[in-house]
Amino acid sequence: MTAAARPGAVLFACNLNRVRSPMAEGLIKLLYGTAIYVDSCGLRPTGDFDPFAVEVMREIGADLSRHHAKSFDDLDPNAFDLVISLTPEAHHRAVEMTRATAVEIDYWPTFDPTLARGSRAAVLDAYRGVRDALMARVVERFGKPSTFGG
Repeated sequence: MTAAARPGAVLFACNLNRVRSPMAEGLIKLLYGTAIYVDSCGLRPTGDFDPFAVEVMREIGADLSRHHAKSFDDLDPNAFDLVISLTPEAHHRAVEMTRATAVEIDYWPTFDPTLARGSRAAVLDAYRGVRDALMARVVERFGKPSTFGG
């Protein structure tokens, strides 16, 4: 996808706006900078950030430590060209939210890494798996990011 064909504003949505949607938001910011406006929200946002999500995103150079959870109600659906939901519940809400708008909706079913059990290393691997799967989907959907001068 060319830069001109990319949506100008993207919203990622999940259940708590604590892990999956902030990771996807962070990936867009990391890969495309300000070329795509991005935000994220959840059905039942929590003010806490997930330390495992922060850690695995930091590994690739993305900073989630200043993320503030938001709900669908905190956002104007008309401000986005595309809403990508990462859970069935969030997808249902995205469809309701955009019923009277021209916003495109996409659904990327995404595993909840908070369900992972085992050692710290095993849990981190689950989070990395979600991060890497989201990275692949982002690049597939929005195209390879351009590097200026490189």
